Amino acid sequence: MNIQQLEYILAVDKHRHFLKASESCYITQATLSAMIKKLEEELNVILFDRSKQPVQPTDIGKKIIEQAKVALREIYRIQDIIHEDSGEIKGELRVGIIPSLAPYLLPLFLKSFLDTYPNVSLTINEYTTNEIQEKLKEGHIDVGLLAVPLLDKDLLEETLFYEEFLYYSDCDTLYKSKKYILPKDVNPNKLLLLEEGHCLRNQIINLCELRIKDTSSLNLNYQSGSIETLKRMVDLRMGCTILPELTITTLNEEQKRKLNRFEKPRPVREIGLVTYRHFVKTKIIQALKKSILQSVPDTMLDKDFKEIINLK
Repeated sequence: MNIQQLEYILAVDKHRHFLKASESCYITQATLSAMIKKLEEELNVILFDRSKQPVQPTDIGKKIIEQAKVALREIYRIQDIIHEDSGEIKGELRVGIIPSLAPYLLPLFLKSFLDTYPNVSLTINEYTTNEIQEKLKEGHIDVGLLAVPLLDKDLLEETLFYEEFLYYSDCDTLYKSKKYILPKDVNPNKLLLLEEGHCLRNQIINLCELRIKDTSSLNLNYQSGSIETLKRMVDLRMGCTILPELTITTLNEEQKRKLNRFEKPRPVREIGLVTYRHFVKTKIIQALKKSILQSVPDTMLDKDFKEIINLK
């Protein structure tokens, strides 16, 4: 048994297709198949049911694949330990970030971080909260940037900043008549939300203590995967929405006049940096954290007079 064989069975498990798996490993299908067959003979088990399309792992195959993930994750840590011990800030960092944060946070610190740490190679992907949790545990990403707390005992969280929620509307007089508003002031029948699967949607529902809408009586029941789309719908006087603080930096002066702040304690989402418990790349992570903290306004670092809205 060797490292390559373990990598090959994980590739087949991921793609559920021997040809696609071999292409992802930059080898021929014949070589990959032969190496997996040799491993099966050594272990005296069948790892994959090749009669099914897509290919499926057998019951014993599933158990061995899960153990292979653990073994490879620990093996890959060796190079990280070497970098850590040398004091170098270098290597690959795979980052997962939620879509409601990525377009607004990344431009603030990304160029500065890469300029400061030219020996770090960043790979960044947008995922939902649940996807980030899964990919951290499976070793597909190194760190997540998302709303916390997750209350997941397998993950470590570090708070970065607190992002205030603001009311955004051009379809009623609420934003004109009040300096500060209460969550109960928000009309649920006019509220535009992100679609299911976004943690921001859950936080806004919790903030406003919304009940499930009776959509049959609504003239418009619109849900989007994009905050920018929700902004445009509000500008067309199609409803109202609630925006995280970083998203308002792109608003023009006319749009900013449609904003209202909530009364104290101001509702916020807590943004954190999350890693798997046995993660090693401490120096790179701390460099990333430092860059982010230097890029956001100081007011977002202070927890006073703020209320963190639950994710669930």
